[in-house]
Amino acid sequence: MSEFWLISAPGDKENLQALERMNNVTSKSNLSHNTKFTIPDFKVGTLDSLVGLSDELGKLDTFAESLIKRMAQSVVEVMEDSKGKAQENLLANGGLKEKMKCLKIDLTSFVTHFEWDMAKYPAKQPLVSVVDTLAKQLAQIETDLKSRTAAYSVLKANLENLEKKSTGNLFTRTLSDIVSKEDFVLDSEYLITLLVIVPKSNYAQWQKTYESLSDMVVPRSTKLIAEDNEGGLFTVTLFRKVIEDFKVKAKENKFIVREFYYDEKEIKREREEMTRLLSDKKQQYGPLLRWLKVNFSEAFIAWIHIKALRVFVESVLRYGLPVNFQAVLLQPHKKSATKRLREVLNSVFRHLDEVAAASILDASVEIPGLQLSNQDYFPYVYFHIDLSLLD
Repeated sequence: MSEFWLISAPGDKENLQALERMNNVTSKSNLSHNTKFTIPDFKVGTLDSLVGLSDELGKLDTFAESLIKRMAQSVVEVMEDSKGKAQENLLANGGLKEKMKCLKIDLTSFVTHFEWDMAKYPAKQPLVSVVDTLAKQLAQIETDLKSRTAAYSVLKANLENLEKKSTGNLFTRTLSDIVSKEDFVLDSEYLITLLVIVPKSNYAQWQKTYESLSDMVVPRSTKLIAEDNEGGLFTVTLFRKVIEDFKVKAKENKFIVREFYYDEKEIKREREEMTRLLSDKKQQYGPLLRWLKVNFSEAFIAWIHIKALRVFVESVLRYGLPVNFQAVLLQPHKKSATKRLREVLNSVFRHLDEVAAASILDASVEIPGLQLSNQDYFPYVYFHIDLSLLD
């Protein structure tokens, strides 16, 4: 599973024994894989400041998760021909030990081998400064994401609109890639070449009757220049002054005159526009995908650091000073095991908060002073990490 539970309990002897019991039960029952989650000692400051940070980190956590999901979706949209490979590009590179920075680190490995990045986020700084650094980093990534993806989206939309024009039926599609100068009588004061769409079942009727649909139709001037599943596109040359009469008679016979006049400059412009858009898209694709990969990694790493900070702050608020707690990362083995795993945790750590433990079983019990819904509160500190970013 790509789901993790990040929990903490006090670090005294009694609770370390409780953690050991949890590890034994979850291992024997094959409920989860558990590993220690190391968090550095931060400068705590005042408890009042921690309460404010707790709220700020909650919002930052939500923002970071939303951002990396948007970035993951952007990778899918950019790699339109390789959607199955998008997950391979969602990595947390450079986030582990120095010797592993050159390797491709998948998200699960990064979370299970998490180490605080002291260079980026010095633990000796006040917690407020560390949080501010993370917030500014993510805000800048979001700003860049919006501008980069907006430009690419406009380009992609313009290209798709042009491509749609060249893939529709003969009634709607562009004809610039079908017709040629030789198909038309041009620069004539009296003559004009029209394009007529004829149903396939009426080809023979067209050949027999087109010359007599109106006066002044040039004999033997029709030619089939394109076909789709439903019909064909025929040329016919006639005198300009009978255009309207010819259109009416043609329609009566289920032949539809397509409004099109050969304009070499316009056709050249349309073809050049398609070439330019294809070229621009190709030029933007590589740099945008590289930017997304690098900055997804940065944002993901920042997100897991935020989770670590939330565990630290909530543990100090919950268990008090001096700082003494143990964080553990649990990876449930399967979805069906999560209910049983929750029961085990509730049983093992029930002594930490009898009211909270009871309220999990009885939702009608109110926890005094607690603003969260009962379903979000447990006797131990708990945070959820879900790596299903493309679901």
